[in-house]
Amino acid sequence: MAGHNKWSKIKNTKGKMDAQRGKIFTKISRYITVAVKEGGPDPEYNAALKSAIEKAKAENMPNDNIERAIKKGSGDIEGANYEEIQYEGYGPSGIAVLVQCLTDNRNRTASDVRHAFDKYGGNLGANGCVSWMFDRKGTIVIDRKDDIDEESLMMEAIELGAEDFISEEDYFEIITSVESFSEIRDKLKESGYEFSNAETAFIPQNTTKLETEEDIKNMTKMIEVLEDNDDVQEVYNNWDIPDDLDI
Repeated sequence: MAGHNKWSKIKNTKGKMDAQRGKIFTKISRYITVAVKEGGPDPEYNAALKSAIEKAKAENMPNDNIERAIKKGSGDIEGANYEEIQYEGYGPSGIAVLVQCLTDNRNRTASDVRHAFDKYGGNLGANGCVSWMFDRKGTIVIDRKDDIDEESLMMEAIELGAEDFISEEDYFEIITSVESFSEIRDKLKESGYEFSNAETAFIPQNTTKLETEEDIKNMTKMIEVLEDNDDVQEVYNNWDIPDDLDI
């Protein structure tokens, strides 16, 4: 299971998402705005924008917010200029960490990210120090429901070209190549499946366990602090997150 999605599911089951919804909307709005600036305002011809809008709808983001973010990206209304920055480093006991950001103030973001690493037993590294440990993949998460037949879903995903199918207690995760992600996502949607998450992500080639309670606590806090920052879009890592993690 991709650690990023597993972390998201743990947060969902712990009921902590409602308090973070405003921050989630802020992050997705930036994502939409940048996608429009880079690829135009039509989601049918802009795969990044299409993914961003689907992510917004999955989070129940109001249509007015989505339209406003699109207008900012197309220049119809004034908005900040965001740039994409990726930071790489190590968490407690050498856990590899990738932090993807959209920011209008590079110095502020660099300072905040470095502080989070330093405070919780990690250290920020140079570009390329851990990115080689991850593969860029498409991930599609479908919640397990009584009307979904696991074997049928698995066979359809494989026939469409999925690279892996992972069955968890309360959801299924389909892994695709980046190139085939949009087609597989759209075909599954046409088949009537609803996604709790569908995006491209960095998946670790191997995962590492943390052995001490202190390391687990520090790693958990590092991710939480980074994700709480409005400039941070995604945090990826190769931590083998325990199923009974209490956050």
